[in-house]
Formats: sequence, structure tokens, C-alpha cells
Amino acid sequence: MRRLEMSEAFALALRRHRVAGKLSQEALAEKADLHPTYIGMLERSLRNPTLNVAKALAKALNVSLSRLIADAETIQERGR
Repeated sequence: MRRLEMSEAFALALRRHRVAGKLSQEALAEKADLHPTYIGMLERSLRNPTLNVAKALAKALNVSLSRLIADAETIQERGR
């Protein structure tokens, strides 16, 4: 089994938090002041967020940035 890249793990953590918060990609985009297409690209690991964008996403998801990154690290360690 190949090890997930951090960008892939972050994408999974982002999607899990969004779904757990019962937000559509469009609703998350609006709350984070981002374009919905960009949210989809982040969740498919086609783009990597800047720290400012990651912070805006975390705030929109009502979690800390450190929690979002820690969840991504856990996903990466477990391989999904």
C-alpha cells in the first residue's frame, strides 16, 4: 500500500469535516470566501491551499487549523 501524500490526507480531512458539518462544497466556499470549484479541487487534491486559505477553511468548518492538520496527519499515518 502506498503512503498518502500530505496533500491527499489534507484533502480527505477537509472533506470529512465538511461532510460532518453537513455543508455542501458551495456552502463551505461561501463561508470561507472561496470559489466552489476551488473547494472541489482541494478535496480531490488537485490544488494545495496556502496557510491563509487553510485557516479560512478551518474557521468555516468551526475547527482549529491545528486540528485540521492533525486530522490530516492521522489519516496519512493510517493510510486513509
